[in-house]
Amino acid sequence: MSDAMTPAEPEPEPGEAEGTDGPGPQPLGVARTPAGDPAVDARLVRLADADHLAVSGHLEVYEDVHRGLRDALSALDRGPGPSGAPAAPGAPASYDNRS
Repeated sequence: MSDAMTPAEPEPEPGEAEGTDGPGPQPLGVARTPAGDPAVDARLVRLADADHLAVSGHLEVYEDVHRGLRDALSALDRGPGPSGAPAAPGAPASYDNRS
């Protein structure tokens, strides 16, 4: 009955290697559907890098993806133009010029 009093070993976190012979990080198998925008699609592909890292490495990938998506969204606000500068106030947006 002394075995019942021994403390249990802590369970490994999901995705952490269980010693040298145990399984390492396992891909989640989440499908990534292309968005149709090259900048956004590149960030979605970058998310796959987290599948091969321990949990401690996920933050770097997520921050990189977030930064890239934020930059892609900001680029939409800059509008079309040779300089990438915002359109003049009162100028119609490019999507208003449909035929």
